[in-house]
Amino acid sequence: MLDATCPSCGAAIHFRTADLPAKVCDYCRSLVMRNGDQLEAIGTVAEVPEDVSPLRIGTRGSDGGMGFELIGRVRWRWSDGGWNEWLALFDDGSSAWLSEAMGRYMLLRAVEHGATRTEAVKRLREGQKVSLGTKAIIDGIEYRVTDIKDVTCVASEGELPFRAPAGLKIVSVDLMAGDGHCASLQKEDGDVSVYAGRYVSLAELRATGLRAFDGWPMPQYAA
Repeated sequence: MLDATCPSCGAAIHFRTADLPAKVCDYCRSLVMRNGDQLEAIGTVAEVPEDVSPLRIGTRGSDGGMGFELIGRVRWRWSDGGWNEWLALFDDGSSAWLSEAMGRYMLLRAVEHGATRTEAVKRLREGQKVSLGTKAIIDGIEYRVTDIKDVTCVASEGELPFRAPAGLKIVSVDLMAGDGHCASLQKEDGDVSVYAGRYVSLAELRATGLRAFDGWPMPQYAA
């Protein structure tokens, strides 16, 4: 953990772990990058636009008996809509992404490089066409490609494992398997990241610290 001051405005900022080198200053919106104890402000990040998500920075929950807190968010947009990806930091120091789109949630963790040997990942990395229905074996589970789209980062906030400036463009590939398993491939330039997990509900995660909305009764699990 590192307590420091923003090199741009001097406000207090806090890095919880060395694994998360990017922090958006809560006061001046500067993107601050950490290299050891050295901090550098590398520009201003757009504010995440208002939406109707019940999630927010500070929301807590648990998965498999391990608690977590949402500490960062990236907002992505494509031609027909957008979605949030929330970074969940678990009490054991590990992290996962809670992807939120149209009221559905996917809890995804980064997969080690062995997954990059699958045909879908190879084709994506090499700039070849990836078709709907293409098979991918990730951690012994057979997935099929269900969606492929070009997306753009709208804004980001909080602590993140990478730079996510507004205007960042990636290719996003969604995959599904049986029993609620899901996966995501994301290509930035020539690098492909692989994430796998499952569909979840906020009730299953026992989410607390949710945003309150007029006319929306807070669910019992969030009390």
